[in-house]
Amino acid sequence: MKMIKGPALFLAQFAGDEAPFNSLENIAKWAGSLGFRGIQMPSWDKRLFDLERAAEDLDYCKEVTETLGKYGLELTELSTHLQGQLVAVHPAYDEMFDIFAPEHLHGKPDERQKWAVDQLYLAAKASKNFGLKAHATFSGALLWPFVYPWPQRPQGLVETGFAELAKRWKPILDAFDEVGVDVCYELHPGEDLHDGVTFERFLKEVDNHPRANILYDPSHFILQQLDYLAFIDRYHDRIKMFHVKDAEFNPTAQQGVYGGYEGWVERAGRFRSLGDGQVDFKGIFSKLTQYNYDGWAVIEWECCMKHPEAGAEEGSRFVSEHIIRITEKAFDDFAGGEADEASNRRILGLGGK
Repeated sequence: MKMIKGPALFLAQFAGDEAPFNSLENIAKWAGSLGFRGIQMPSWDKRLFDLERAAEDLDYCKEVTETLGKYGLELTELSTHLQGQLVAVHPAYDEMFDIFAPEHLHGKPDERQKWAVDQLYLAAKASKNFGLKAHATFSGALLWPFVYPWPQRPQGLVETGFAELAKRWKPILDAFDEVGVDVCYELHPGEDLHDGVTFERFLKEVDNHPRANILYDPSHFILQQLDYLAFIDRYHDRIKMFHVKDAEFNPTAQQGVYGGYEGWVERAGRFRSLGDGQVDFKGIFSKLTQYNYDGWAVIEWECCMKHPEAGAEEGSRFVSEHIIRITEKAFDDFAGGEADEASNRRILGLGGK
């Protein structure tokens, strides 16, 4: 068995204009002081990181690595969640998703999509420069408006949507393959890849591409009422990244999975800080360890109640306490058990035959 690494922290929800969240140096010092050992980097936030420089400038990559190292931290992965979202956008969401792209691309969906793809190519180069093995992203969505359709979906609509999604992602997957980095899609409502069935549809369309893998986040499965432990049994060979995020689902007479357009606090399904929700993390850490997952346990803090700094501080301890220190021997070794073929045959009553 292999041992999970951590705790690590995804910085997207913490970056800001006020210290200590306004520069890589400051936020690294803060994260290191809380006991984190790794950080997952949002590639779009120039306050912390310059993706374009990282793709071309090895000295810059060394500078980032050394800055993190001063505080006992490693770079776990880069993230292009926002850019990945823009690889595939249904027109219904064009205006809302403009905010994920530079202002000069607003209102220009074709140019915005091209920019997003170029960002993924830069992320592949930057990941190689840092010596990383996995990359976090979203798939984007062409079909999400039709996930629960009325009127019924036209025949072939889903097949056409997944064929187009695969067409857009296949060259990106090939680029990541060239640099030896896995693309890990966070399976998430709002994305065309949001559960096991949709991931399998996509895999089929990209010819089971070896770089098409999964960022496992159980919080999104709680909200979908999916069996997140059995998911590990089925897809463990494709799980290359792990977001440690808690959630709860408390259906009422008034609402269920869809949430009735309520705010996060009022929804039946809502994200919580680690330990405050319903996710069975002992079961998750046990299964991932069983299947030799040796990547990072990365906290993605999202909670509708608790302050983020409290969530980070508590979360660091939570993950440290859940990482299983693997055993190097069987618990019953003390009772003996070594034998040779001759003695085994005698024990079975087979004599010397």
